[in-house]
Amino acid sequence: MRIDKYLWCVRYYKTRSKATTACKKGQVKLNGSVAKPSREVFATDKIELRKDQILYQLTVNDLPPNRVGAKLVDIYRVDTTPKEAYAAKELLKYSKDYYRKKGTGRPTKKDRRDIDEFKEEE
Repeated sequence: MRIDKYLWCVRYYKTRSKATTACKKGQVKLNGSVAKPSREVFATDKIELRKDQILYQLTVNDLPPNRVGAKLVDIYRVDTTPKEAYAAKELLKYSKDYYRKKGTGRPTKKDRRDIDEFKEEE
């Protein structure tokens, strides 16, 4: 099975074209080397892929016949991603957190004063 199709089947990418694009950009490695989208995947292969600033590491158990449900994904792969990678994503989420919701418009006068005060501290 092609690696782009496998990543789509085990739900790492929402569409097969996104999986193909990730392979072309060099974000997917198979057994330590960068994989083209047409590269064949076999059982016991090791895959590393970078998605959403996380380096996922997985081992292929078996090849699915087609796209599988979320509950059945663990039959076809073993996720060996370190817990620190997920923790780093949580920290990144909190670093972007700000009290104003996205899309609420321009900053108020108070917001502007706070921003100017923050810039002066640096």
